Amino acid sequence: MTDNTKTRTGADRARINVNQEHEVRYWTQALDVTEEELRAAVDAVGPVADKVREYFQRG
Repeated sequence: MTDNTKTRTGADRARINVNQEHEVRYWTQALDVTEEELRAAVDAVGPVADKVREYFQRG
């Protein structure tokens, strides 16, 4: 994902950076989860978006 906070879409949706507020906002909405759930998933499986999606599908 791009570091430009004004850009709504980014070239890289493959990784989730929980240290950037705009990315957390995007991913919590995209995955329909809370920030805490997103952070727990990234802690469990890493920042690769496909793995985070799989994590939520298992639950």
